[in-house]
Amino acid sequence: MSESPIRKIPATSSGLTFLNPKGWPQPRGYANGVKARGEMVFVGGMVGWDEQQKFPQGFVAQTELLLKNIVAVLREGGAGPEHVVRMTWYVTDIAAYRNSLPELGKVYRDVMGRNFPAMALVQVMGLVEHEALLEIETTAVLPE
Repeated sequence: MSESPIRKIPATSSGLTFLNPKGWPQPRGYANGVKARGEMVFVGGMVGWDEQQKFPQGFVAQTELLLKNIVAVLREGGAGPEHVVRMTWYVTDIAAYRNSLPELGKVYRDVMGRNFPAMALVQVMGLVEHEALLEIETTAVLPE
């Protein structure tokens, strides 16, 4: 029997198994794939505004508030950051994202912990909320 070409990173306490093909470098800040089984929680495109729909100034400040908004919605579904399996980031300025990576990494870990799900990031021409600098969609899976 031949060995599987997929290297599975050990499952976390949340029941997720992070997948990385054998021989590929370990991704930093995201996962190539995540295997999960359980009840799913879908979080629509969140933006970084407060309860009064006011945006803070700056990419990092909006990202922090946006991630906290995601966590609030996850909690409503009985989930937490540790259950997130997928995120899609939509940014209006890729340079702002790249130039903020050290600060973004800290903010991400402070809010989401050390769970790095499968992620995609794309630059878009604009978002529905004119003041929004980014929007994130999220999928979480609660273990069975």
